[in-house]
Amino acid sequence: MSEVLRQHGEQQYAEELAELARSDQRARPAQWRLSPWAVCDYLLGCTLENGFVVQPKYIGARRLVEIAVATLATDRALLLYGVPGTAKSWLSEHLAAAISGDSTLLVQGTAGISEEAMRYGWNYARLLAQGPSMEALVESPLMRAMRQGQLCRVEELTRIPGEVQDTLITVLSEKTLPVPELNLEVQARRGFNLIATANNKDRGVNELSSALKRRFNTVVLPLPADIDSEVEIVQRRVSSLAQQLQIPGELAALEQIRRVVTMFRELRDGVTADGKTKLKSPSGTLSTAEAISVIGHGMTMAAHFGDGLVQAQDLAGSVVGAIVKDPVQDRLVLAEYLETVIKERDGWKDLYRACREMC
Repeated sequence: MSEVLRQHGEQQYAEELAELARSDQRARPAQWRLSPWAVCDYLLGCTLENGFVVQPKYIGARRLVEIAVATLATDRALLLYGVPGTAKSWLSEHLAAAISGDSTLLVQGTAGISEEAMRYGWNYARLLAQGPSMEALVESPLMRAMRQGQLCRVEELTRIPGEVQDTLITVLSEKTLPVPELNLEVQARRGFNLIATANNKDRGVNELSSALKRRFNTVVLPLPADIDSEVEIVQRRVSSLAQQLQIPGELAALEQIRRVVTMFRELRDGVTADGKTKLKSPSGTLSTAEAISVIGHGMTMAAHFGDGLVQAQDLAGSVVGAIVKDPVQDRLVLAEYLETVIKERDGWKDLYRACREMC
């Protein structure tokens, strides 16, 4: 067991990537570790001819994944777009792991990011002593990806100020990154491309310019279409999380996962699962990622402060915390939902009481 808190995708699934590479007989684009078909198999899961099982990393429509992979085999960049918690960053990481064998060439978008973080910076001690030179230049992950012919990831693109976003226009259209201080440019090698992520909750924060939008092929990642798919995603991710964090005790029962997912889906959709009762929705997203976090926290509570089995009282605190983002409005929404839906639902009395105590 690794002592690293969180392994990169290419580290955690190194055996799967190696097996896929050995069995992959299809054509591979320049610098790709796997063929596009094998990349899809890595992401969606498969069983190889020798019986080796590749676990799914993303549960969703294969055609959507094929479009994303095919985009990266062209000269257009890929934008993964959707509501928070739809596995955009997760899919981005594993695309880079499967294609380049390195998911660490990452620019994390924030409101305070500078143009240097996107393009390149300087070692100021060397700059002052020697003047501008290649030795004084500090490469950004984007520049390194261009030099090496690999994928670069840009997270939360719409969180980045517009003037920094526009740094990408020349890179994506001309495949070069000018360094005017040295009177040279870095030209992208074959295999280079860019994967960006953005969520629609940030719409209007730093809207993408039309010039930049045209240089991306946008793939919208939806929320899971049905409850069974969402439960499966949560179950798989929680199992992986428990193994990574070495959480003692039992994995959360499928029944407990389904109850949390049901609550989140109903409040998210504004209607109960049977379609009979309309509900008010809270201000938060209540995404699949938040359901994973709630179950993971419940398992930790049960392991350290309970009998190891996840009970309603272990989940209640994080359920309420996930729903109540606005202490006034969301608390009223949750209270109404508990009284009109959860209280009357057979077999849910323990969860109702536990959540009421936390409210």
